[in-house]
Amino acid sequence: MTQINEANILILATNGFEQSELEHPLKQLREKGATVHVATPDGNDIKGWDTDDWGGTVPADLALADVNAQSYDAIVLPGGQINPDLLRVNEDAVQLIRTFADAGKVVAAICHAPWLLIEAGIIKGRKATSYNSISTDMKNAGALWEDSEVVADQGIVTSRNPNDLDAFVAKIVEEVEEGKHERRAA
Repeated sequence: MTQINEANILILATNGFEQSELEHPLKQLREKGATVHVATPDGNDIKGWDTDDWGGTVPADLALADVNAQSYDAIVLPGGQINPDLLRVNEDAVQLIRTFADAGKVVAAICHAPWLLIEAGIIKGRKATSYNSISTDMKNAGALWEDSEVVADQGIVTSRNPNDLDAFVAKIVEEVEEGKHERRAA
């Protein structure tokens, strides 16, 4: 069992992430003592989307190609529409998410980021939630979709929107502290 203050957590994002959905988990998890790194496709800093316009920049700690999944206990995927839409066509990003899931590590996605869980093929047959506008996508991919602030199923954590961030972070902490999750095949 890993305590949150001993955990290593990766946030994977690119330009167009929803500002609060990256910054809130980053700040909260660091305040709880976790080591949190931000990975971007090219290792460059990324610009967020803040409600209805471009937001602030978040520094990158490493490039996607330099991520060693074995070094981390969890991966956090912020939403926004732009960020997950760009990442879901990046095969390396999708493979990294699959690697975390296959290893029984926590995979947490909020808002539109569950699109990445669909692309990685890890949501079928699991309870999950997402931003309402992609609920049909989730159901079509075989998710057991529900309208709840946070849903966890075998270490896969999903939330709907920025209003759910406190519950999202609390569930990430709980799932990391539970340890490795055995997953049934999708």
